[in-house]
Order: sequence, then structure tokens, then C-alpha cells
Amino acid sequence: MNVIFEERNALHGARIGIATLDSEKSLNALSLPMIEALLTQFGQWEKDPAVVCVVLRGNGAKAFCAGGDVRRLAEACLAQPGEVPALAARFFADEYRLDHKLHRFPKPVIGWGHGYVMGGGMGLLQGCSIRIVTPDSRLAMPEIGIGLYPDVGASWFLQRLPGKLGAFVGLTATQMNARDALDMGLADRCLRQDQQNSLIEGLIQLNWQDQPASQLNSLLRALAQDASQHLPPAQLMPRRETIDQLLDVADLPMAWRALTALADDNDPLFSRAAETLRNGCPLTGHLLWEQLRRARHLSLAQVLRMEYTMSLNCCRHPEFPEGVRARLIDKDNQPRWHWPDPASVPPAAVDAHFQPTWDGEHPLADLD
Repeated sequence: MNVIFEERNALHGARIGIATLDSEKSLNALSLPMIEALLTQFGQWEKDPAVVCVVLRGNGAKAFCAGGDVRRLAEACLAQPGEVPALAARFFADEYRLDHKLHRFPKPVIGWGHGYVMGGGMGLLQGCSIRIVTPDSRLAMPEIGIGLYPDVGASWFLQRLPGKLGAFVGLTATQMNARDALDMGLADRCLRQDQQNSLIEGLIQLNWQDQPASQLNSLLRALAQDASQHLPPAQLMPRRETIDQLLDVADLPMAWRALTALADDNDPLFSRAAETLRNGCPLTGHLLWEQLRRARHLSLAQVLRMEYTMSLNCCRHPEFPEGVRARLIDKDNQPRWHWPDPASVPPAAVDAHFQPTWDGEHPLADLD
């Protein structure tokens, strides 16, 4: 199942739970067995009064979690064109339940988001009550390249970024560094990678019976102070005014034109963003634009229900399996999009992604 669970004894009978994603070769991409193991273990830790805090981390030097196992999902879609594979229905339901559980967990969950934190990894980190990044962190929602869309609660957390930055990072898959993550409210602390053991030792030494929140904050603050000089320079907030102006448009085709026009810009971040979008999936762009519009006044649970509907519909339509085929299976990097031009995507095709694919009650109806 590629997840390691352990507990460390702390003072006065308290215990610290540690969940370690252990699929280093795949950059800790989430498989269904990993998701189900995490769901089960977090359910047990939630009910165990002796477990006072949980650390969620990934093995290997490169990544906390670089996404979900989309290759296996796409293979199931290619085998059943036009249908929702049983694997997809279960995978997305359990993944979103896990994200929701993290957001609602009644005890501190410290997510250690080192290296690549992408897609499903962002869903995990944003659910944690204390989100740690490191100087080498690279946070991104790269779904534009594979014909999916930013899910795992991204309708909720991208919506909360300053100005038009949520739309920008969703459309361009721009990688945010640790400074960006702190500036934009996607992380709470930056620590050095070599401070992880000090953090865990500090958790073990806390007196969890006496003002634990204050003690925990002091521990994190001291560690972050020690790491402050290692923060990289900000990339996105200094460019916010330009991004806000570029995306102050009425619809997705206009946003697409504004951003892809930056391909020859002297600013490497903008030219890279333009190139990524130009090679991206136009339907994904429309889905992002619409999900952010619809999510403005939705709760987290409502967002996850909306995204579940969208994800199953992405499995029924050709863009997602084609994008994964081109990027990850055949690796020809030549996706043949059904609608290669943003202006050619029919509004009805976008709306269809928000329609239920099942009869009766929503499979995530019980999320609060």
C-alpha cells in the first residue's frame, strides 16, 4: 500500500502519529490503496484520545506527493470509452473523503510539503492544519497539461488566493516556491528539510496537557526563525498587478489569448506560463474558469461534491485519457485534443461536466 504508519511516545502518555507516503519512484503519487489506508488510519487516530497530533510526510528527497495515479485511471478510461470506470468512481470518492477528513480533523495535522507538491499532493497539504514548506518546495496544479482540471478542493483553495492568482496558477501550472506559498496563504511555515527530526523531537517533548496550541506555535516559530534566511525570493506577488490586469476579462477565450500572447515576453515566468497554456487542454481551461465562478459561495463540502461530478465526467470524455496518453503513457507530448481551440469548445460540453453521472443521492452527500 506504500504508506508507513507509526506512533511516537510523548510526555504523559500522549502519542504522535506519523503517516509517511512511501512510493519514492512515483514521487509518492497517490494510489487507491494508499488513499484507503490513510482514510482508515486517520479515522482511528481521530478516535484515539492518546494521539494528540499527526505528521503527514513523504519519503525520498524529491517530493511530498506529486499527484494521483492518473496513469492507471486513464488506462481504465481508455478501456471503457464513454463510461465511468468503477476505479474512477471509487478513487475520486475516497480521495475527496480523505481531503475532507484532513480539513475537518479535530487535532493538529502537520503536513511536511517538501519538494514537489502537485495535484493530489496539494489536496493533502491544503487539508492539513499546519502546512510546512521547505526552501525546495514546488507547489502546482498541473492538470492543464493532461486534460483534467484542478481538483482535490482546488475550487475552494484557488478561489481564496489574492486577485486573479488562483486562475493564473490553474491555467498555467506555474510552480510556486516556498515564499509564494507563504505570501498567498498556501503554507503556514517554511522550515529546512534537515529540521524535520527537530520538529518531531519537539512534538515529543511538548506537554500536550497544558496549553498545547501555544507550545506548538512557539516550537514552529523558533524553527521557522532559524530557517528564515533560506527562503527563495517571491515570484508571484510582485507580478500580481500584471496578472490581475491580464485576467480582468469576461471569458476563458479572452484569458487564453491574453496569457498565450506572453510567449515572447522578456519575463521568463510569463513566457513559460504562456508556453504551458498554449500546449494545454482548452476544455480544462473552460472547466477551471467555470469551477472558480461556481465555487465563489460554496462550502468545502459543496466544492468536493461539485468536483466529484466533474471528475467522473472527465473520465467519460476523451480529453483526460488522451492527455495522460500523450504525457505519461506514450510520452509523445502531442495530445490530440477534441477541441484544440478554446473558442471551439461548446458551452454545452462545459455544462455537461457539472451534471451527475449517477441516479439518486450524491455519493458524497454525507460530507458536512
